[in-house]
Amino acid sequence: MSGAALGIEVVVVFFLALFLLHRYGDFKKQQRMVLFGTLLAWYLCFLIVFILPLDVSTTIYKQCIIDHDKDAQSPSVGPGLANQTVNATLSPTASIPKICHKPWSYIPNGIMPVFWRVVYWTSQCLTWLLLPFMQSYARSGGFSITGKIKTALIENAIYYGTYLFIFGSLLIYVAVHPQWNLSWYELQTIGITAANTWGLFLLVLLMGYGLVEIPRSYWEAARQGHLLIKTYFKAAKLMAEKADAEENLEDVMEEVRKINESIKYNHPFRKYIDTILRKCPVEYQEKMGRNMDDYEDFDDKQNTYPSERSLVKLHKQVIYAVQRHNRTRVQWQILLDQAFHLEDVAKNETSSSRQFVHSFAPTEPATWFSRYVYTPTIEWYWECKLKQWFYRVLAVVLSLFSVAVVWSECTFFSTRPVLSLFAVFIQLAERDYNYLYIEMACFITIFFLCTCVYSTVFRIRVFNYYYLASHHQTDAYSLQFSGMLFCRLTPPLCLNFLGLIHMDSAISHQAKEQTAYTSIMGSMRVLSFIANGFYIYYPMLIVILCIATYFSLGTRCLNLLGFQQFMGDNEMTSDLIDEGRELLRRERRKRQRIEDGENRRREWRERYSQRDEAAARNRASISEMKETNYAETLGSNANRQAKYSRSGSRSGRDCIELLQDAEPLDFNAEALSEDPLESNTNRHTGGRYLSMSSSQSRIFDDV
Repeated sequence: MSGAALGIEVVVVFFLALFLLHRYGDFKKQQRMVLFGTLLAWYLCFLIVFILPLDVSTTIYKQCIIDHDKDAQSPSVGPGLANQTVNATLSPTASIPKICHKPWSYIPNGIMPVFWRVVYWTSQCLTWLLLPFMQSYARSGGFSITGKIKTALIENAIYYGTYLFIFGSLLIYVAVHPQWNLSWYELQTIGITAANTWGLFLLVLLMGYGLVEIPRSYWEAARQGHLLIKTYFKAAKLMAEKADAEENLEDVMEEVRKINESIKYNHPFRKYIDTILRKCPVEYQEKMGRNMDDYEDFDDKQNTYPSERSLVKLHKQVIYAVQRHNRTRVQWQILLDQAFHLEDVAKNETSSSRQFVHSFAPTEPATWFSRYVYTPTIEWYWECKLKQWFYRVLAVVLSLFSVAVVWSECTFFSTRPVLSLFAVFIQLAERDYNYLYIEMACFITIFFLCTCVYSTVFRIRVFNYYYLASHHQTDAYSLQFSGMLFCRLTPPLCLNFLGLIHMDSAISHQAKEQTAYTSIMGSMRVLSFIANGFYIYYPMLIVILCIATYFSLGTRCLNLLGFQQFMGDNEMTSDLIDEGRELLRRERRKRQRIEDGENRRREWRERYSQRDEAAARNRASISEMKETNYAETLGSNANRQAKYSRSGSRSGRDCIELLQDAEPLDFNAEALSEDPLESNTNRHTGGRYLSMSSSQSRIFDDV
């Protein structure tokens, strides 16, 4: 299976990223460039997380071969060979040297360095250049490509400036040392070091919060009452933000309406107004379209028209207001579903039927899993009995994992003795050549670290401007921000993980085989104060951050500054909880009325559809009977008339015309026949209007 595992994981990770993008994004409404950039960013980050364990197992195998060759070529008898000699005297098979077992996911030489180089540099170009530029370009209020590019460059100057400042500082530090020659390799190492320094700085801050808050959130989720009260608190705060967003949108739309009425169709700025109107919600577009009078000339009235700069500013305000309104609306619907579900759980806990009953019918159609596996009985046992204990056990496991991460972050620089717990576990598995355990342990650890870091960004209130909502509810800006963040934090996070398991020689200072991922990062010894200082001692700050998060020092400080936070012993918190409870009651009544109305309409449709089908069948049978009797009567009269009168006479034809189902006259025709019965080409048996007399003139000529 040489390289087969790598190929399989590359394909599987691509479909995983595509599935997640389809779940959170909207392929029909969002732009193709936004979707492509986000998909590529997620795909590259997931590749690093999934492929790095394979790189670790392959490196361990290569190190085993190197050690085996050294032992075979060494003439002196070391402790290991002395033990082999003793074992050889005990059993004849012990004289055979121990063979290194090749891992099932072994990757041949030369593949991984090229693979990591492509993945790393592509992700860095995305996170530092393309994605921030695309994000600012999409939010720019300019009406031309040049204006959007100019605005995007100005807005991203702070990011580019910070990155260039760090790179320039490191470059000056290297240049002042005469013993170092600035080659291309060293410049590349300085650039990678600058990016990893920026990422590690954010990484420790975010991880210190997530290592405590994630286990605590699962422990609090096991307490249904506490979680419901906290949801009431969130509902009150989010409703205030939603009302503010709606008011802001109304103000911006009012300004757009005034400018729309002042600038008419032949004004040079009219194309800019049309561009702004296309960004407005549909209901506002229809309202402004009805009030628009494009037949007035803009030169007829001496009005003061806005400048192009003011229109650019208004365009940006419209984009921001619409984005904020959509974000609060989606978050409000998600929070309502969560609150109603928690209230349903509280009601079903005392149910004697042991079947979970929902207050509202699910919006999505039932799947085979919900019909046959996740039945109402299974759902009741899970929601009311098992879920709480599962969350408690999961919280304890995650807490132990967090303690291991904090301990390893503070002691990973110590190699003798080995104090890092993750390094101890990997070395124990390395002795038994248990490559599957090594890969699973590496993947779980990296996944846990990524969860602690990334979830913190979308959990802290300061970063609530961006959100990830399933069911295609995530906007384009949040998708781009997530891709930019993943590409910026994943490489330093994985490099920090390699330091935890002593696979980074720049930190462990061991003469061991390096992973291909570490080799493309370059030797950090070029910048000794970073390799021996910042990368070792800065992660210890995570202890202080974890203690501050455990005692909620950040929450208390924000509460003192006027930002309402969930504090159990605060009067403002109690008021917001009561307000949120009343808001949810109101929304529940509103949703109940809507559902009752839909049920009544559905019942009436079903009832009257059955009644209409029965009436249609009766009418069809009666019409068939009438047509049969009418045809028989018509045939007998025709035969009788033909027997007692001349068929070619005028009176005979008049009688036949009265009895037959004749063609209605076309009063708009160019010429009418004197005798309608003589015209056989335009006649058909389908009309019910009788022609009593013929006329040479049109009946509507005098109208």
